[in-house]
Amino acid sequence: MDDHTNETAERNWLEVELEDDMDEELEQAVDDTRVPPELRALLENRKKSSIDRTLYFNELLRLQGELVKLQDWVRHKGLKLVVLCEGRDSAGKGGAIKRITQRVNPRTCRVVALPAPSDREKTQWYFQRYVPHLPAAGEIVLFDRSWYNRAGVERVMGFASEAQVEDFFRDVPEFERMLVRSGIILVKYWFSITDEEQQLRFLMRIHDPIKQWKLSPMDLQSRVRWELYTKAKEDMFARTNIPEAPWHIVEGNDKKRARLNCIAHLLSVVPYEEVPHEEITLPERVFDPNYERRTLPPELYVPDRY
Repeated sequence: MDDHTNETAERNWLEVELEDDMDEELEQAVDDTRVPPELRALLENRKKSSIDRTLYFNELLRLQGELVKLQDWVRHKGLKLVVLCEGRDSAGKGGAIKRITQRVNPRTCRVVALPAPSDREKTQWYFQRYVPHLPAAGEIVLFDRSWYNRAGVERVMGFASEAQVEDFFRDVPEFERMLVRSGIILVKYWFSITDEEQQLRFLMRIHDPIKQWKLSPMDLQSRVRWELYTKAKEDMFARTNIPEAPWHIVEGNDKKRARLNCIAHLLSVVPYEEVPHEEITLPERVFDPNYERRTLPPELYVPDRY
């Protein structure tokens, strides 16, 4: 086989791999655009994403490649990175987190999404249940909602008293300064959407059986209490936007732009470099001339329906 044939075969193989990557993202993109019949008329007036689809896919894969380099650097240098993702319900936190973690090693980059506190946890120091999830050296942790629940949903819904909320605001700046002093890189994102966009996304969830699980009673109440959440958010920014851990607002009405902007910003937070790796050579398979592969019973196999 000549060099030209080798290059052609390698290019075709890479194209197939890239197609697999694109298909994975395309599945999610199609899911984002599935429109229930009840909402088609309403969606006709919705502002479409202004970013070219090919550009979005190309940039997403490029940025995800950089995230792999960032993770390698974090492991190589023994850094500790914490990313908080906050925002209104349906603002796009989950979609952004999914794209950040899509290509990296889940053993050292994990997502923490804690449920409502148990009766026992309610009696603990407020930050106690979050501390065990903080990273060790070489790890990245993304919080899908965080200790800022107290400044948002707990405050607005009356799950925390005004005294507890005031204690939180007094304690959280020092808590975060302690984290930073311990060597943790703390990055805080707030995903922001308009009233109209949240309404539309909630309606999508109501009318789409695949997405109904995303809608909770708390989400419905967040619509009723939109203005209270706005006031709570503004108070939170005013009292917790500290130099050691400032807030970064991600405009989320355009999901695709929000994901790219968030990832690009995250990559700018840590001045990473590419870690040199030893060249990997696939070893030759060892063949045993006396080994015969057994024929397994057909009932063990998943039916070949596709």
